[in-house]
Amino acid sequence: MNGLLAGAHVSIAGGIHLAFERGVRLDCRTIQVFLKNSNQWKAKELSDVDRALFLEAQKRCSIGPVIAHDSYLINLASPDRQLRARSLAAFIGEMERAAFLGIPCLVMHPGAHMGAGTAAGIRRVVRGLNRALDRVGPPVKILLENTAGQGTCLGFRFEHLAEIMERVDAPERVAVCFDTCHAHAAGYDIRSEEEYDRTFREFDRLVGISRICVFHVNDSRNDLGRRVDRHTHIGQGMIGLEAFRLLVNDRRFAHVPKIIETPKGTGIEEDLMNLSTLRSLAGL
Repeated sequence: MNGLLAGAHVSIAGGIHLAFERGVRLDCRTIQVFLKNSNQWKAKELSDVDRALFLEAQKRCSIGPVIAHDSYLINLASPDRQLRARSLAAFIGEMERAAFLGIPCLVMHPGAHMGAGTAAGIRRVVRGLNRALDRVGPPVKILLENTAGQGTCLGFRFEHLAEIMERVDAPERVAVCFDTCHAHAAGYDIRSEEEYDRTFREFDRLVGISRICVFHVNDSRNDLGRRVDRHTHIGQGMIGLEAFRLLVNDRRFAHVPKIIETPKGTGIEEDLMNLSTLRSLAGL
């Protein structure tokens, strides 16, 4: 095992337990998975056999923690009652799947207010999270992902994340997944040591550094503050290598999983390249 707690988002095609094999091929120490098809509402119920295979594979491969990401269809901030109800049911279902498999963290996007305004959107997100947390108990923790700010998406300002966490009934069960591409797109600069320090001081002031439980480590195809979510390979985008060198050597985050969500081809070469870049920046 290398010394960097890094890994990739890997496929669950053919069975969720097969994610570990794919992680091993990339020399991952941690992985992220979807718990179902991310572009469909319905999901086949997980069986006791599914869970046994998952836990056995995890033990055999010694990969952890496993991070789950929810469906892209879910929008707890929607002003449409039917969509919001469907989103809440789907989100609770994802939390239940994570709990069933023993996955500790579920990453979610706060959602889009669809023209209703930031305040109304945040109120709906908080209401939905409270209902979900009430239905599915510990230890599953929800990780709010900072967003690029496309359209009416919430979460592109650190203040949005802070307000949601302050207002939920169980704030100890809600933390943050920090996406580097999204932060850059939203206007938070991390490209130099000075800007990196400034951005994380601001995050610490508003949210708290200790609330970061996972990093999504992605470069950006677009320039600072464009509010466009387009990931690219580490060091090949508008963020550049220095930001990632600072991140992988930041001792505050040594035990925080770092997951790449960079573009994939037909094989594993791209993931191998990006993980190798991160490890070389860490001197490994």
